[in-house]
Formats: sequence, structure tokens, C-alpha cells
Amino acid sequence: MGAAVVLALVVLSAAVGVGIMRGQAAPVESVSVAGVEGTVEPSGELYVHVLGAVAQPGLYILDPDARLVDAVAAAGGTTEVADLAAINLARVVEDGEQIVVPAVGAAQAAPPSAVAPAEEGIDLNAADQAALETLPGIGPALAGRIIAWRDENGGFRSVDDLLAVPGIGEKLLAGVRDGVRV
Repeated sequence: MGAAVVLALVVLSAAVGVGIMRGQAAPVESVSVAGVEGTVEPSGELYVHVLGAVAQPGLYILDPDARLVDAVAAAGGTTEVADLAAINLARVVEDGEQIVVPAVGAAQAAPPSAVAPAEEGIDLNAADQAALETLPGIGPALAGRIIAWRDENGGFRSVDDLLAVPGIGEKLLAGVRDGVRV
């Protein structure tokens, strides 16, 4: 495991080094928009805002075919706390994009109210509308149909009973199965 981490850091360092060697632009301190009449002409450049776990957060001008690794390189590379598994360094960047390089642990953080404990899950026979809406793919309308089905049929006897609720198919059931219980 340690060797894989070292190898990943070496590969990243090489990729960032290549980006730096390509001569990326310096950060832009301010951009004047005087005289703009509501339209933006294509300039052959990308403006991206890089922040988070990078050495020099800021606004950078990149080539039109730039990738995320180029943006990170322009910002001086990542810091020691950067979570490189949370970003795709090979992704093409878009003009006007804000790129956040998260710190380790920041990408996995979620408000406790939005995540049901894996060992418990949400009880389909007791959950209210708000609790059901925390499940992936379940919005207000579908949560209402789950509650209506539960009221009309005397509750759920198994998680598979969700298939009887209009609008829930095999794919949606597979996405919520681990987060619910009866």
C-alpha cells in the first residue's frame, strides 16, 4: 500500500512538473471588464480559478486544450494535504471554471443528517418525508408515493416491496437498498 502511494506521488509530481515546464501563465491579480457590452469574444484562452490544497491559489489563464493537471501546475502544484484521489487530473478544464483541490478527508465529509448509518438505514415503515428524501434518487414526489403506499398497504414487509411503489424500478431499488430497512 505504501509503495502504491509513493508511486502515485511520483507520477503526480512528474505530471505537475511537465505542466510547469510547459510554461503556464502566472496568476491574474485583476481582470478589467471596462468596455464590455454583454458579449464575450472567444480569446483562445481559458480562465480558471484554482483554490484549495494548492501552493498558490488564484486565477490562471491556460491554453484552450488544458487539463486539470495543467491548472494545478499553474497554481504551483498541490500541498501535502491534497486528496488526489478525489479529483481527475486528466479531465479537460472549461473556461470560467472554479477548481477546488480538496484536502484529505474533505471530499468524504457530509452533514450527519444527510447520511443514514450503514448498519441501521432508514426504516421504511417509520420514516417521514424528509428522511426519505435523503435517499439517492428519492425526491419529494417519490417520497410522498412511498408514504402513500405504506399507508394504503399497512406498511412494508421487505425492502423489495418498494418495487410496488409507482416510479420505483430495479435500478432505483438497487441504489437505495443499502440505505433502507424494514
